[in-house]
Amino acid sequence: MQDAVTEHVRAAPETVWALVADVTQTHRYSEETLEAEWLDGATGPAVGTRFRGHVRRNGRGPTYWSTCRITACEPGREFGFEVLVGGRPINTWHYRFTPAGDGTDVTESFRLTPSLGTRIYWAVLGRARGRTNRANMRGTLRKIQEIAESSESEG
Repeated sequence: MQDAVTEHVRAAPETVWALVADVTQTHRYSEETLEAEWLDGATGPAVGTRFRGHVRRNGRGPTYWSTCRITACEPGREFGFEVLVGGRPINTWHYRFTPAGDGTDVTESFRLTPSLGTRIYWAVLGRARGRTNRANMRGTLRKIQEIAESSESEG
């Protein structure tokens, strides 16, 4: 009920982190998120800050809003958030930024929160959703790579 994908980005960890941690920009690189907005008067990332994302599941639907809470927020090193349903976390997404050679190794991962519901979901749909998540994480990281490298070369 978890997986991770890593991609090398020829940009500084702080550049890549700033792109990922600004959730209002997620639509630029996410395979499923159409838009996102800060909640509760927040204007930027911090542990405990909430935001909501407008998601099109599997790129086709259903389309819905999900509320999230930031769980990790260390500039240039990591960014993570949990997806909430009824105020309880059901999934955690995490990004780690590791300096490497001419840039940054970016690892995106997800982990479903263990519960009876997620175990049943994963048993029934896990194989297909796991493939979709891996493909989407690869696509997301490639788009992050493109944007961050372009931004770095311009700056």
